[in-house]
Amino acid sequence: MSAPAALLFMALIALVATVIVTPLNTVRRQRRRRSAALGDLEVQRESKYREIRDAELDHKMGKHSEEDYELVAAALRSEALSILRKIEALERGEDGASERAGEAGEDSQAA
Repeated sequence: MSAPAALLFMALIALVATVIVTPLNTVRRQRRRRSAALGDLEVQRESKYREIRDAELDHKMGKHSEEDYELVAAALRSEALSILRKIEALERGEDGASERAGEAGEDSQAA
């Protein structure tokens, strides 16, 4: 085989390898991103559950009126439900769920 033919053959092999490997790397990256987003959401969920328990304890200790407790508890439960929905969407693999999860992480850090 001549040198130009060998060079052309190697270039073709490299091109085929790139075409085969690129989608595999993309899938791996998406899985890693989804896994990281899921981990962030699980941390947010546990934090929200802790806030709900703390609000219940404060109410039982008389730190909050019934009316205040109901408002706080409803808001916390609504936030927890939103986080749970995002986790479910991410586990189902819905498009855009990881972006929404990232936004949720930014929102909770800002609060």
